[in-house]
Amino acid sequence: MRIDDRRPDDRPVFVRHHHVGRCAGPQVPVVHGFSAVVFYVDGRAEVEQRGRVRVAAGDVQIVPAGEAHRTICGGGAEAWGVGFDPVYLAASEHAGLLDPFERVRAGAAAVLPIPAERQEHLRRVIAELREESAQAPTALQAQVQRSLLTLVLAEVVRATPVGGESTQAPLVAQALRYIERRCLAPISLRDVAAALDRSPAYVTTALRVATGRTAQQWIAVGRLAEARRRLLTSDETVEAIAGRVGGLDPTHFIRMFRREHGCTPAAWRAEHRRPRA
Repeated sequence: MRIDDRRPDDRPVFVRHHHVGRCAGPQVPVVHGFSAVVFYVDGRAEVEQRGRVRVAAGDVQIVPAGEAHRTICGGGAEAWGVGFDPVYLAASEHAGLLDPFERVRAGAAAVLPIPAERQEHLRRVIAELREESAQAPTALQAQVQRSLLTLVLAEVVRATPVGGESTQAPLVAQALRYIERRCLAPISLRDVAAALDRSPAYVTTALRVATGRTAQQWIAVGRLAEARRRLLTSDETVEAIAGRVGGLDPTHFIRMFRREHGCTPAAWRAEHRRPRA
C-alpha cells in the first residue's frame, strides 16, 4: 500500500480521464487523501477494493478517502474520475451526499450501476465539471464547481440501493468520518479516541495500519485541504485562514503548510492563482 495524493494544482475538485490497459494498474494498492467517484463509460476492467470486482460501462466505483484500491487490468476501459476533498462538503448542507462513501467504508459494495437513462446526464455533468475546473480559481468558479459536484454525487446517491448495511462501521471508518466532519475545529487525537471509546494509541495505530497515515496526519490532511481552498478562492489573510482550520497559531500553520507543500501559504497562493498558459 502506498499513499498517492497527486492531483491537478491541489484543487478541492478535479476531473481525470482514464484509459485502462490490459494490466496497467499499480503493483500495490494506493490510498488517497481525497475521495473519488470513477464513472466507467466504455469497456471493462477489474479493480481491487476490499476484494476483486469487475466493472463495466455504466458502473461507478466509489472510493472514500483512506480506502486502499487499485486497478488490476482492463480491456480498453475508459473512465472519468471525479476527485474531491470530503471536508469540502462534510460541514455543509450537502453532507448527506457523502452517505454512499460511508456505506462503502462500512462494507457496502464499492461498485454500483448507474441506470441507463441517467448515464448520459452524468457524463455531461462530469464533462462540464471538467471544463469549469480548468478555469482560473475564483469565488464564482468555486461555487459553480461545487454545484456541479453535488449533481455528480446526487446521481451516485440516486443509484445507491435503499436500506442495506445496518451493522456498525469499523473503527477506522468511524475515525475517518469523525475527522472529516470535525477537523476544522480544534480537535486532537485524544478527541477522536474519546469519541470512539478507545485509547489514542489504539486509534492511531489502527489508522496507520489501514491507511498509511496516523490520526494526526488525517487531521492535517483535512485542514490543509480547506486551507488550499481558501487560499485559491478568497482574499482572507493567512492568519485568518489559520484560525479557520483548527484555530491554529499562524506560525504553526505556516510551518505545517511548508512541510507539506515546500513553500509558504502566501507563495503557494501567488503561484496557483496565476492564469494557466
